[in-house]
Amino acid sequence: MASPSALRVFPSSPLPPPHHSRLLFSSHIHLCKTPPPSFPFNKNRFSPFPIQDQRPTFIPAAVPDSSDTQTSADSVAADDNFNDSGVILSACLVGVSTGIAVVLFNNGVHEIRDFFWDGIPSRGASWLREEPLDSVWVRVISVPACGGLIVSVLNAARNAVSEASFSAKGALGSVLKVLAACFTLGTGNSLGPEGPSVEIGSSIAKEIHSSLDKNPQTKLSLLAAGSAAGISSGFNAAVAGCFFAVESVLWPSSPADSSVSLTNTTSTVILSAVIASVISEIGLGSEPAFKVPEYDFRSYGELPLYLLLGILCGLVSLAFSNLTSYLLGVVDNLNKDIGIPQPVFPVVGGLTVGVIALAYPEILYWGFENVDILLESRPFVKGLPGDLLFQLVAVKIIATSLCRAFGLVGGYYAPSLFIGAATGMAYGKFISFAIAQSDSAIHLSILEVASPQAYGLVGMAATLAGVCQVPLTAVLLLFELTQDYRIVLPLLGAVGLSSWVTSGRMKRKDIKGTKALEDRNASTNQQPEVSDNTTNVSSNEASAYFNNLCEVESSLCINDASIKTDDLEKRIFVSEAMRTRFVTVTMSTLITEVVTLMLAEKQSCAVIVDNDNLLMGLLTLSDIQEFSEFTKDKSLDSKVLLVSEICSLDNAKCKVPWTATPTMDILSAEMIMSKHGLNQVPVILEHVKGCRGQPIGLLDRECINLTCRAVATRESLDFDTVKSIEK
Repeated sequence: MASPSALRVFPSSPLPPPHHSRLLFSSHIHLCKTPPPSFPFNKNRFSPFPIQDQRPTFIPAAVPDSSDTQTSADSVAADDNFNDSGVILSACLVGVSTGIAVVLFNNGVHEIRDFFWDGIPSRGASWLREEPLDSVWVRVISVPACGGLIVSVLNAARNAVSEASFSAKGALGSVLKVLAACFTLGTGNSLGPEGPSVEIGSSIAKEIHSSLDKNPQTKLSLLAAGSAAGISSGFNAAVAGCFFAVESVLWPSSPADSSVSLTNTTSTVILSAVIASVISEIGLGSEPAFKVPEYDFRSYGELPLYLLLGILCGLVSLAFSNLTSYLLGVVDNLNKDIGIPQPVFPVVGGLTVGVIALAYPEILYWGFENVDILLESRPFVKGLPGDLLFQLVAVKIIATSLCRAFGLVGGYYAPSLFIGAATGMAYGKFISFAIAQSDSAIHLSILEVASPQAYGLVGMAATLAGVCQVPLTAVLLLFELTQDYRIVLPLLGAVGLSSWVTSGRMKRKDIKGTKALEDRNASTNQQPEVSDNTTNVSSNEASAYFNNLCEVESSLCINDASIKTDDLEKRIFVSEAMRTRFVTVTMSTLITEVVTLMLAEKQSCAVIVDNDNLLMGLLTLSDIQEFSEFTKDKSLDSKVLLVSEICSLDNAKCKVPWTATPTMDILSAEMIMSKHGLNQVPVILEHVKGCRGQPIGLLDRECINLTCRAVATRESLDFDTVKSIEK
């Protein structure tokens, strides 16, 4: 039988000694001759008390004087009012700054468009159809390509700025990105301005927070206010902007990231959205983003037709997002495998858009004038036939996905509205034609069907909800623009179904098949003493992961990237979050004893090591449960089975394809677990002679969440202490 579990202590270790409950099958205890290296560990963060014998002492509480109690309460109330006023003033400043910036951004796009195209903006890009192809083909191809060339230069400058070490690099990088968006849209490339508008508002909110209000508890409120201001000023729709902030920033955030109070957050979002909308109306005019055509609703008996439209828009949205993800992977492979330089791609993207525009000029960005043409809302402008509308849906999806994949800068809101309008109008015209041409025996002619414009409007909201997963924003945006309550019921049904169809694909989660980590496997540090399948990843590679929804619209992931990643997970090392007490076993350990140790230590896994205490694998409780079912079927005696028999039964079991190191940040470790579907990873030593590959800890998701919450709470307490001292 096995000897009792042993306590292994590293002498002179800078970390708490890892307590390994280990089963030993000989009288030798294998110790690491060299102690672990010093890890970057903030002792003050988790050791607020001196290391000495401090026994709790009972001190009778003195009864406070009533006047002192009242004074203290008044002081706390005054401090709360002061903090609330500061947040409100910051939100107002965010709204003013965002409104002005969005006005300048849109005017810049219009000036660049007028300079390059010298066309008639009120007629949209369809005027190119009326021109002889021989006279316009050079300009149609060269202008988007020229825009791609300028964007390449600006992207290179932005990358250089991001690698610099001066304090204003964040603000300068945002300015360069806005300029890149101006030239992308001004030259007609197939993206939209609302995404950059949201990022403008968020960048302004970050700068105001870091300059004026450094309270970490209010950062989420100001980011939500900036996002609301961006949408509000972009669409001239304040209510939709407020709901966008809720759906894109507040709901995805964890409870630990919540701000001071819901009341303060609501106030900041509303004020910022209203102020930005007013300034946008002053600078850009009071007209809505696109003209709402005349439409009608005949009866609620046609509601099933709108539900079918919602499903159709969901499928279109799914194709849109899938093509974007696929092309992003293709371009990434072309860059890394073939070696095509990154600056080449925006030029190729613009050139491709120009070639497509020779046959379908409506795909060029021309404000929302092209949407007005689809909806037939402009007088003296001929509508497009149904077959051409269906073609535009497919072509616009391809052109927009290529623009995003090739590195051009812009958003997906305007393209989603264009695609939705084309889908709805084509669907409405098809329904009208089918009913008009139906056999009199079927009696479909008695069904009163609304005009195609009604289906076009509903299709716009349904596609926006499906692509960007903001159903409430889509509903409120259309309702705010139409100001017609009759549209709400069919709108809710179509938007709900479209969002449901795409919800499985578009959840905020780490995508499968992220290329960045896989492409760098060859250059990562390998541990020869560990299994060949065990690979270590540096902290820089975690930045290559991005959320599924971020592939389509980066402005929807402001909260994930700005709060959780930048502020916490990149600053916390694995050595600060890992468990130092864990179970280790060998291949010759009895399975029953492994389960006994797991139960004693309240652990769900055990680390498998060899006789030199080097990592061999990881055995989870789920693996043992699956194996126990197998032994019952085979009538095997589980009391004599060893760990090696589980590992030999399935080569995939017990293996550890990825590990973490103490000097890695927890963002890297969390991305490793997410990619491989792991709940925990072993932490091993590296670059230590004689101990390389030795397990010294275990990191799981509970450790990461608990550490992030503890650090955030500690920083909040430190902030409150500093403010009280300053007062």
